[in-house]
Amino acid sequence: MTESTTVGMSARRTAVIGGLMVATGPLSLTLYSPALPTIVGDFATNDAAGKLTLTVYFAAFALAQLICGPLSDRYGRRSIGIAFFAIYVVGSLVGALAPTLEILFLGRFIQGFGVSAGVALSRAMVRDQFVGSEAIRILTLVNLILTVTPAVAPTLGSVILLWGSWHVMFVVMAGFGLAILALMGLGARETLPIERRMPFRPRTVLDNYRTLVSAPDFVFPALLLGLTFAGFHGFTALLPFIFINEMGLTPFQFAMAMLVQTASFITGNLIVGALSRRVTAQFLVSIALALLAVSGAGFALLPNLFPHSVIAIMAPVGLWMLGLAFVSPSATTAAMAGFGAIAGAAGALTGFFQVGGGFVGSLVAGTAFSDARTALVVQLPATAVITLFVALLDRQRKRA
Repeated sequence: MTESTTVGMSARRTAVIGGLMVATGPLSLTLYSPALPTIVGDFATNDAAGKLTLTVYFAAFALAQLICGPLSDRYGRRSIGIAFFAIYVVGSLVGALAPTLEILFLGRFIQGFGVSAGVALSRAMVRDQFVGSEAIRILTLVNLILTVTPAVAPTLGSVILLWGSWHVMFVVMAGFGLAILALMGLGARETLPIERRMPFRPRTVLDNYRTLVSAPDFVFPALLLGLTFAGFHGFTALLPFIFINEMGLTPFQFAMAMLVQTASFITGNLIVGALSRRVTAQFLVSIALALLAVSGAGFALLPNLFPHSVIAIMAPVGLWMLGLAFVSPSATTAAMAGFGAIAGAAGALTGFFQVGGGFVGSLVAGTAFSDARTALVVQLPATAVITLFVALLDRQRKRA
């Protein structure tokens, strides 16, 4: 693996490269989501099997981070990023050529494995160089860049379905992965100096993870991340089936509805960016919890009161995304703050909680309920309640 001769990057370059790396994950979800009902029809299967293509992706995404992070602590962020995004490109091509649902599952698994580098390494790159409010500001910039892809991808996916098949979507994903590889090879610099690298030994890796999971200052923020992303990916798995199959929206109309989600996340990140140097991270988390509470109540009530209204569903979705924008950079920074010596492992484990939450959210949404609408009005309020309970426990712990 090659080494970069120059160590360290500016805040802007770190944010741009980290944001584009992280954006690959949502690209593989939001570009693909309008095609889920079509894929179900093409393979003559059921909705649960279609949703499982998301679950397989999440499972690989979550587990691979536990390998990616420690490898980057040993070999550096840049070289491991290049290796993992090459794996992502291979998985995208497998998906593009998939003749059966089983091969599509395989392609999604390989994709998830490779794309895990985006979350784990972008956070480690920030932690290598920045702390405190500066880290929150950069992670907020990463989130802002991240929102561009989900804003464009559903519309692009819908256009692809108008003019071609869902297989072309995976070709587009492969092209994005190749662009990331070029960026990593030509524009990125290593952020972890050789003298700060740690041996890659199974016992050392396990000891590092044991240190993290036994530290309440890590676990509680990581749990908040996991729960908020469980809600996000729960409704991500459900909305195509509610809007397209049940309510009769076209894929393009679905993409237009999803702009509410993207606009809310962009707005939240802009507000957090403006506030991050003026208020504490705890204050940002408090705002997030209030938004999630209102969103959970909205999911419980509005879809039942107005069963044919898109707004009745997208209003609580928008509030959830606002809350996600407030909690994500603050909780990530809090979880990693005391673990700079093992930033790769800490970034990987926060990513595991985040993507693991997405895995659980999409799995429960796809398998535990008789239909998508029931899942939406039960699962999302329950997730909001659990999130508030975890936050309350954390505050009582800190007072004690």
